[in-house]
Amino acid sequence: MKEEIIIAGFGGQGVLSMGKILAYSGVMQGNEVSWMPSYGPEMRGGTANVTVILSDDRISSPVIQEFDTVIILNQQSMDKFENAVKPGGILLYDPNGITHPPKRADIKVHTIAATELAGKLGNAKVFNMIVLGAYLKLKPVVTIENVVKGLKKSLPERAHKLIPANEEAIRVGMESVE
Repeated sequence: MKEEIIIAGFGGQGVLSMGKILAYSGVMQGNEVSWMPSYGPEMRGGTANVTVILSDDRISSPVIQEFDTVIILNQQSMDKFENAVKPGGILLYDPNGITHPPKRADIKVHTIAATELAGKLGNAKVFNMIVLGAYLKLKPVVTIENVVKGLKKSLPERAHKLIPANEEAIRVGMESVE
């Protein structure tokens, strides 16, 4: 198994932490893992992306141009990364703020209304976990149990009380992906 993913959006949407949690989850599952963040100096409001590679075998390079899965959280990222999905791959996106949806016919396109769902849950901070849940429904590369372990590893201990809300958001994302 080898899964090459890029997650892209605005800083502050939890892009980097989603990648970090996915990477820690892969480690907990015994995978070889690469996590490579990229963000500008503006942080919140600027664009950010993270490349995560999960593999059963050694990863030769974290630098790749095409991905099995591309997760898009804003229009700028859609414009930049839609063509980076390998033919037959998956593009998953939150339609909130997307003015030009993907047009490619050689990939599988799925939506997750994470912004809307986070609002219904009453917690905008779980937005990224809803997206992660949708991704894991489409590609169950790590188990929910390992995601919870990844959350415990990546969140400071004072935030561990938020893990049940994050777990619920992951389940909502799994149930809501289109």
